[in-house]
Amino acid sequence: MTVEVFLRLLKQHVLWFILIPCVTAGTAYFVTRNEPKVYKSQATLYTGLVSRYSLLSDKQSGFVDRSSSAIDNILTTLNSKETLLQIGVNLLTDHLRLQQPDTLVLSEPGFLELRQSIPPSWQNMLLMNSDSVSMHRYIDSLARTPSDNPIKSLLIKSDSHYSIQQIGEKLKASARRNTNDVLTMEYEANDPAVAQQTLVYAIKALNLRYANLKTSETNSVVNYYEDKLQKAKETLDRAEANLRAFNTGHKVLNYEEEASNVATSREELIKEYNDELMRKDAAKAALDALNRRMGQQGTMNAANADLNEKQKKLTNAENKLSNARAYGQPKHIITRLQEEVAKASDELKASAQKYDAATNASDAIPAQTMASDRLAKSLEYEESVARLQVYKKRMNEYQAKTNEYTPLGSQLRQLQRDLSVAEKEYLDLLQQVEQSQTRRQDIAIGGTLEIMDAPDYPLAPQVSKRMQLIAIGAGVGIFIALLLTALRFWLDNRIHSPEQAESLVGMPVTALFPHVKKPNVFSKATLATRNMLEQLFNAVNIEIAQATDKPFPPIITLFSIGSKQGKTWVANGLNQLYSEADQQVAYCYPRVTGKEQKERVNGITFFPYTIRPDFMNVTGIDYLVDYSHGFDATQFDRIVLELPPLINNQIPVYLLKNSVLSLLVVDANSAWARAEKQLLSLYVRVTNQPILMVLNRVEDNYLDVPNRADIRQPTSGAERSLLSQRNIS
Repeated sequence: MTVEVFLRLLKQHVLWFILIPCVTAGTAYFVTRNEPKVYKSQATLYTGLVSRYSLLSDKQSGFVDRSSSAIDNILTTLNSKETLLQIGVNLLTDHLRLQQPDTLVLSEPGFLELRQSIPPSWQNMLLMNSDSVSMHRYIDSLARTPSDNPIKSLLIKSDSHYSIQQIGEKLKASARRNTNDVLTMEYEANDPAVAQQTLVYAIKALNLRYANLKTSETNSVVNYYEDKLQKAKETLDRAEANLRAFNTGHKVLNYEEEASNVATSREELIKEYNDELMRKDAAKAALDALNRRMGQQGTMNAANADLNEKQKKLTNAENKLSNARAYGQPKHIITRLQEEVAKASDELKASAQKYDAATNASDAIPAQTMASDRLAKSLEYEESVARLQVYKKRMNEYQAKTNEYTPLGSQLRQLQRDLSVAEKEYLDLLQQVEQSQTRRQDIAIGGTLEIMDAPDYPLAPQVSKRMQLIAIGAGVGIFIALLLTALRFWLDNRIHSPEQAESLVGMPVTALFPHVKKPNVFSKATLATRNMLEQLFNAVNIEIAQATDKPFPPIITLFSIGSKQGKTWVANGLNQLYSEADQQVAYCYPRVTGKEQKERVNGITFFPYTIRPDFMNVTGIDYLVDYSHGFDATQFDRIVLELPPLINNQIPVYLLKNSVLSLLVVDANSAWARAEKQLLSLYVRVTNQPILMVLNRVEDNYLDVPNRADIRQPTSGAERSLLSQRNIS
């Protein structure tokens, strides 16, 4: 929507923008005629959330601003149902104890209203508890009972000074700008004393509940850490008991030192064992050498015996040889004996050599010395074997000790680790307990809100907002008028403006005509109509001049999608202009009543025709017009053909082939929907010729009206009568 269209809409609905704001402003004026006086009481509280010095101030390493969340907690506590109920109970307790109105507690209208809202039987019952503490406790119990009663209704459901809804709506609190340490509170009521006392009780209830909540919060934290500390202490005790039982059960004074001593002793024992083993091996080697030497002494004796035996054998052989020679034995016997002697001699030589080898050794030791040494080495060997057995026994003992200490080490480390973890957890929890206890003490010292400015007693009521409400009512009326105008514009599918017509139809507007209510009176509408007829007349002539392939006389077709669009009115205007130009015009139009006849007026011949069933097959105007009228196209300079509405009639396909151009007449107050678009597209496909769109019955504010000197006035009554002929059937 453009600014021009918007301004035209405002101009069209100017009455709405006058009446509706007047109605809404008048309604606000009427509603606020008995507006009660409002008194406001104010107070200022110091929270100390940022700049207050506390027990934890010196322990905080860095500044962390939590004032925003703390302020939110304070405001939430103030607006909670329980806090509002306590305010109402305190206020109601004070007012019920009054025997007569008191301007410093409750004025006369409020006093009478309170007496009327509580039945007399309940008043007597409440007055029995004359003590303020007893009455407060009784009223509080009545407010919390499941059943309904006048006190509960007054505190919960009513719109009185004691209702939690009224208190919650009127009680306002906010942090002052540029600082978070100061909290401002205010309360409005129609009674100045009620406004002051409500604010007093609000501060009291807020301080009490906020301090209790913060204290209970720290108590829960302290109790949590104390419980955890107690469990950690029990775990630490168990770890110490387990370690003590381990040391007692295994008789360990210092496991690390004892394990080190065992390892050192075992290494020394292994070294001694190896040394003793070497001594044993040395003694064994010496003993074996002595045994071998003593074995060599036996060999020499054997060699000596063998030598003696060989000597005896040689002596016997020689004796036998000598006897054989002496006794003259046969030669073969002597030869055999000689061989035996030679053999015995060789054996003796060999035995003598062995004997020489045994008796002539370089390391020969006397046998007595060898026997003495052998005895000494044998004793040394036996002693070493005995010592090795002792070493082995001790090594087995150390091995058993090592086997025992190996699993004990991991078990001891686990016990020590459990003790270390339990001790660390205990110390950490002990620190947390100390911090939480310090926090609780800090809250107990500075957890309440300090009053900087006590609630004041308002002496003058607030400035009335009646004029503001009336102005707001007028603004609401203007908004409603704008909304209704927009809804009417968006929901109305009619064509109102040339821009909208061009957007919906899809072709430019050639001429637009206003709604002429008094055609015979010279006015803005008649001036605009005459000007538009001239423009349309020029556009039609230009199109006729450019159409050189059409037969003469040219046919100008006027059509519309729906009925009552103003085709006849546009045709009469064109006919009048052609008549003024001395042109002979044949105007063919469909019959409406059936009584129309051919007539001629000022060069214009009117030919009514009947819409036949085969209207779509008509090929020429002479076949369309009645035969009795005697239509001759050569007698005319222009032929103006008006078609019936396309919405409920056929399109003369063959007749339109000879038309020079078509004029589409659209009423600005008619709708343009899907059916109209489809019929227009069919018409365009059939004709394939220029189409000029004429927008009829346009509002005056869409027209550019020329001056009187720029337009020629109609000169005769007949012309004015043609101007008034508008087709509205």
